[in-house]
Amino acid sequence: MNLPKAPVIILLLVCFQSCQTITVQNRNAKHDMVFDQLASSWDEAVPLGNGMLGALVWQNGGNLRLSLDRADLWDLRPMHNLKGPQFKYQWVYDNWKNNTYHKVQEHFDDPYNSSPAPSKIPAGALEFNTQKWGKADSVRLHIQNALCEVSWSNGSKLFSFVHASEPIGWFRFENIEEDIIPVLLPPAYSQKGESSADNSHSGPDLRRLGYKQGIISSGKNQITYDQEGWGGFKYKIHVSWEKTGKIMEGCWSISSEYPGWQESPSAIEVLDHHFSKGFRKSYREHLEWWQEFWAKSSIQIPDSVLEKQWYLEQYKFGSAARSGTPPISLQAVWTADNGKLPPWKGDFHHDLNTQLSYWPAYSSNHLDLEEGFIDWLWKNMDTFKYYTKTYYETNGLNVPGVTTLTGDPMGGWIQYSFGPTVSAWLGHHFYLHWRYTMDREFLKEKAYPWLKEVAIYFDELSTKREDGKRQLPISSSPEINDNSREAWFSETTNFDLALIRWTYAKAAELAAELGENEEEKQWSQILNEWPDYAIDEETGLMFAPKLSYHQSHRHFSHLMAIHPLGLIDWSQGEDAQQLITKTINNLQKQGSDWWVGYSFSWLGNLQARMFDGEGAAKTLRIFAENFCLPNTFHVNGEQHDRGYSKFKYRPFTLEGNFAFASGIQEMLIQSHAGIVKIFPAVPESWKEVSFQQLRTEGAFLISAQRKDGVLQQLIIKAEKDGIINIENSFPDLKFSTSFSYEKSNEVISIQMKAGETVEIKAKS
Repeated sequence: MNLPKAPVIILLLVCFQSCQTITVQNRNAKHDMVFDQLASSWDEAVPLGNGMLGALVWQNGGNLRLSLDRADLWDLRPMHNLKGPQFKYQWVYDNWKNNTYHKVQEHFDDPYNSSPAPSKIPAGALEFNTQKWGKADSVRLHIQNALCEVSWSNGSKLFSFVHASEPIGWFRFENIEEDIIPVLLPPAYSQKGESSADNSHSGPDLRRLGYKQGIISSGKNQITYDQEGWGGFKYKIHVSWEKTGKIMEGCWSISSEYPGWQESPSAIEVLDHHFSKGFRKSYREHLEWWQEFWAKSSIQIPDSVLEKQWYLEQYKFGSAARSGTPPISLQAVWTADNGKLPPWKGDFHHDLNTQLSYWPAYSSNHLDLEEGFIDWLWKNMDTFKYYTKTYYETNGLNVPGVTTLTGDPMGGWIQYSFGPTVSAWLGHHFYLHWRYTMDREFLKEKAYPWLKEVAIYFDELSTKREDGKRQLPISSSPEINDNSREAWFSETTNFDLALIRWTYAKAAELAAELGENEEEKQWSQILNEWPDYAIDEETGLMFAPKLSYHQSHRHFSHLMAIHPLGLIDWSQGEDAQQLITKTINNLQKQGSDWWVGYSFSWLGNLQARMFDGEGAAKTLRIFAENFCLPNTFHVNGEQHDRGYSKFKYRPFTLEGNFAFASGIQEMLIQSHAGIVKIFPAVPESWKEVSFQQLRTEGAFLISAQRKDGVLQQLIIKAEKDGIINIENSFPDLKFSTSFSYEKSNEVISIQMKAGETVEIKAKS
């Protein structure tokens, strides 16, 4: 018996003497994004990207438009209210206690909304007058090749891609009779610019930034745009093209510079180096990266909606994340192209958004792309520690809940933009990176040092109650009671408490792993000084003592202990299972009126952790079919008035997309509780299911096949020495393997060496 093979990419570059056309064939085309016309808005466009550069392919009026973006295009002007004697947690506490909290709102919350910056900014766009060609009647995103193909009724074609590993984008037109000259359109920074009204929750007009309009200069078959921003920031777009017969090929790049940044080649220098390669050679290089990406993991499930959405989320993750680039912001490399600032300024929200965006990286075996997030956090640690010392007046480490590209605070609702436990949730990703790689150097140099600094900070920030238990002076639960005074609680919320307890438990675990016995004792002792969770006998986990979960709300902040932290887990027995069941039942009883798309993605993960395959599949399907645009962009609000949410707007953010992918993976494999479970939460109707090279904690890669409703085969590859414990789910618990193993309580335990592969089959 053989497991299904991962999808194979077949690329045929068929060269004819006269037309030199490109033909793309792909065996896995069923997951492609396919339309019979170009989108008429930027947020429904075909997305292309490489973590640093991005493009959106759509139609603006009668013209083909490529909206261009670069991840580090930021207006970094500081928020002037985030300094001085008021920039203190103690000042906030005093005003909260004295019932003068309006002073806090006026000083911290309001300026975020009234100031246009700091903010992510768009780069510009290329437009091509295609009106004479007639209607674009076929649009396909070949996700295996990361290539957009557009066909017009007159036979003309466009092929476009953003190079997977180089800072360039390409376009190629075929079967065109007349010259087609690209027009470079800058964002509407000047008073002459115009902006369009939509329902995307966009910010104010770009004109609010106060920039002088950039300079466009043209030469033979090339255009350059130079734009100056705030504080010496500059960026450049350069485009070159060449027409031969009925074919026109072009290349574009964007470069940025800011005082103090490391110098990098300008867009002109990049194109001078790459343009001579031509479309075909650059495309072959591009394909090599994507072939390696898709070989990392794959799945086959019988629900075509969920399977296709998962593959499209993997594609977007591969387009939005890279090592060496900024982490995934709210819109990543697809900033709004509507003349306005992006929703929520396109920033880095660390009260949920960045964290959920990286959930799928671990079990999908794409840790190389998750490194960009980890590296960015580590790079900005000094900035975060300065913020901690200034605002919280402690040693150790916290992180602003809303940050700029450089990690500086941006303000907003301060319960969350200055949340007291942000660094702990971010520390969860350091811990997961260690557990899924078993990289001891990373453990020693980054994972434990991060958690240790967070533990020091909590130690100094906390106070003692009369009963000797610790608490935060004031605590919050995103985003309960919005930004009112009542959004602060005098007792520690379950959200903050879960993150604090998790930090001390894992700091002790990692200290023990490194032989730091005294520090292990210290963290374990402090852990015991924190209280237990607030629990209601009828409804389960509460927001905080004296406040149960009594209203529909988009952010499941009170559930952190269940997922993602796993402090309360189904594996812990009947008491934990009853608590989880009560909590989720109450969550659903309160209804989804005020949920957004990511709420459904998160619930799908929770249901998978409860081994509720039917519920998880249903919930994730609701997300895919109701909270995404045709190009699968998650837009927060419900789009079809089917009664799932009262939010009807369409602000595009990515965390819901990637949390969806994580939910599918949780249905197929789980390893967080120390025992690897295969197909732990698949619906009974899913008789035929398989996956290839999903990753577990302990650095094992697993492929599995379920046929006729039963597990048939496992293939396990070890990247590091270690013991893997697998739940024995084979029929009648009977299996065969050529490797030695131990079996106890229906668990298969195998000692493996790095590089070894074990195959386990069901006995017939």
